[in-house]
Amino acid sequence: MFESLSDKLDLVFKKLRGQGVMTEANVGDALHEVRLVLLEADVNFRVVKDFVERVRVRAIGSQVLQSLTPGQQVIKIVHEELVSIMGGGEDNGLDLAAKPPVAIMLVGLQGAGKTTTCGKLAKYLKGQRRRPLLVPADVYRPAAIEQLMILGRQLSLEVFDAKGEREPVAICRAAMKYAELSGFDTAILDTAGRLQIDDVLMDELVRIRDVVKPREILLVADAMTGQEAVNVASGFDERLAITGVVLTKLDGDAKGGAALSIRAVTGKPVKFVGLGEKLDALEVFHADRLVSRILGMGDVLTLIEKAQSTFDAGEAARLQEKLKKNQFDLEDFRNQLQQLKKLGSMSSIMGMIPGMGKALKQLQGAEPSEKDLQRIEAIIGSMTRAERADHTIINGSRRLRIAKGSGTTVQEINLLLKRFSEAQKLMKQLQKLGPKGLMKGLGGMGKGLLPF
Repeated sequence: MFESLSDKLDLVFKKLRGQGVMTEANVGDALHEVRLVLLEADVNFRVVKDFVERVRVRAIGSQVLQSLTPGQQVIKIVHEELVSIMGGGEDNGLDLAAKPPVAIMLVGLQGAGKTTTCGKLAKYLKGQRRRPLLVPADVYRPAAIEQLMILGRQLSLEVFDAKGEREPVAICRAAMKYAELSGFDTAILDTAGRLQIDDVLMDELVRIRDVVKPREILLVADAMTGQEAVNVASGFDERLAITGVVLTKLDGDAKGGAALSIRAVTGKPVKFVGLGEKLDALEVFHADRLVSRILGMGDVLTLIEKAQSTFDAGEAARLQEKLKKNQFDLEDFRNQLQQLKKLGSMSSIMGMIPGMGKALKQLQGAEPSEKDLQRIEAIIGSMTRAERADHTIINGSRRLRIAKGSGTTVQEINLLLKRFSEAQKLMKQLQKLGPKGLMKGLGGMGKGLLPF
């Protein structure tokens, strides 16, 4: 996410860190480069102009803190101003404080990912202990209703049965009555994609809004469209008074311009960001966390939240006890891999850890890929229960059988067993250190990972 923008800003900041004294001239040179980087990332030019001027005034007029070098002080100001233009400090959560059923209306262009976002949002709300009803109001796109039905089955959530009705306003009106009678507290309306300049279709959305009176009108915008996403948001807001934006496809080659511009230009907050096709690939938007990712400072809070929602507390306690007794086996290892995969791709996980983004680039693909993890799971899955519990019994004939069963080679089996043995020894040594000894041994690592 924003890899190109991050790389270019990192080059600018490297020059800043080398400055011994902060003068108006070197601040001006650095901000000129920052300006070009942001414009190349498709950030709105007015936003860039205002941003650079605010940073310049603060950088030149500020007294450099004794604990910071001049370059680091400018970087800190850049971080704070980026957070500010993206709405940092605001509560961007959904407003569901109304008599149920509360309607959430999703609008946007064709292909922006509205239907998939409906499913993601429904899963998110289900996790918040709400009972959402999915409403198929897109009668124009072939298979749109069927796609929503499939998502509903995957999530074990009900999709409103329009019973052949082809008029979107009538569908939404009937769905709200059904939701009220059936005890649903939320209704998520999947409307058809349309251009903001299509008066006929936009009028249809206005009629749906007036009938349903949604608490939230969320524009689903494709971040890959860059600056055009800002224009789309402005157009929909003018007609519908949207309450927020969901930026999709931020896991792709998005330049970042839409995410950085949309709040400043429209005044409407980004409430969620989509980071993949999976139904759990939806994150609540936090300006400070996204800026930290862009500037290579990681996002530990989001990583912790993901881990808390993914890992089972009982399983974690059981695993800790096994580690204490030095009983960690290949079955436990496979279970942990499966849990890890639920957090997302390895690159996205490592990118949330401060300092690891740059380290991954230096590894040049040496980090484990999804295929590597699948291969390891296949190897362990081809073992018997006894072999997983005690890998030392795996002799030559067993290795050959496991290789054939997993579609791998004996060499790959040998490598996995060798690394697992080394990992067991390491964990045994760390257990002997105890908490204080472990912290002392790892204490020096943190210094190179600090944001400033």
